[in-house]
Amino acid sequence: MATPCFHCGSLAFSLFHLILLFSSLLLTATATQSHEQQQQEDTPITRFQRYLRINTAHPTPDYYSAVSFLKAQAHSLGLTSNTIEFTPGKPLLLLTWPGSNPSLPSLLLNSHLDSVPAEPAKWLHPPFSAHRTSDGNVFARGAQDDKCIAIQYLEAIRNLKAHAFSPLRSVHISLVPEEEIGGLDGFAKFIESDDFLRLNVGFALDEGQASPGDEFRVFYADRVPWNVKIRAKGAPGHGARMYDGSAMENLMESLEVVSRFRESQFDVVKAGKALNAEVVSVNTVYVKAGVPSDDGFAMNVQPSEAEAGFDLRLTPTTDPDEMRRRIALEWAPAVRNMSYE
Repeated sequence: MATPCFHCGSLAFSLFHLILLFSSLLLTATATQSHEQQQQEDTPITRFQRYLRINTAHPTPDYYSAVSFLKAQAHSLGLTSNTIEFTPGKPLLLLTWPGSNPSLPSLLLNSHLDSVPAEPAKWLHPPFSAHRTSDGNVFARGAQDDKCIAIQYLEAIRNLKAHAFSPLRSVHISLVPEEEIGGLDGFAKFIESDDFLRLNVGFALDEGQASPGDEFRVFYADRVPWNVKIRAKGAPGHGARMYDGSAMENLMESLEVVSRFRESQFDVVKAGKALNAEVVSVNTVYVKAGVPSDDGFAMNVQPSEAEAGFDLRLTPTTDPDEMRRRIALEWAPAVRNMSYE
């Protein structure tokens, strides 16, 4: 028969309380450690990385996740927010830091939400991982064009508020969609709206050329983008035949002329005589030609048409009529059976 133990109940009760106390201390320590870790991780860089991990690349930018993230950041700083949709599915986020004299013309800081497409297989790190290397570099699509701008605006306000600064004029931040494909459903509709007129904007700041050093560079104008398509036509022929005036030969001659113009502009930059933004830039972005076949293109047929596309950027001082003359007479001369738009 078992011997009765009058102390067992109290001993078990005491052990139970010790376990509860230990568990409580452990949970408190874990929660404190987790909170401290979160505080350590909540930095301008980590906030930047969180924004970069939102895939806002075309053709299917996740605008709503980006807007939600930026609104949360703005509200943590005491900024007001207003989400406007001039076109369904393409939100524009407007943040405001009210000034002490809101009757004065306001300041507008603009940045766009969308990014150009990425080819993940060709990236060293996944384009939406916002991978940070040991030397501090962050790799992500949209990092410089131009999600860094939105974060810089917010972090600047964070620093100013930390130093008890209060603006005299109201400061607005507009975060717009569709910039990478023309902005027709974003900023273009915004500036024509009553929402924009009510802001009473006196000065606006947008993205510009990146600075390679520690200085801040501000531009009062930017290059004008032209999307130029050059088309060539010619009689088709067998792949083995050599003759003048084929579509591909005409297009290739134009590509050489464009390339020489590009080199003449780029030489000025490389010589240190001008910045990238101060010369006319042109880059070939696609070439389209060939006779399709089951396994790609027929290798023994010369096509009757060929086309190339160029990203051309004119400086604020470039004469557009002179540029059109150059394109018409040198890049796509009609005498070589060529046309352009």
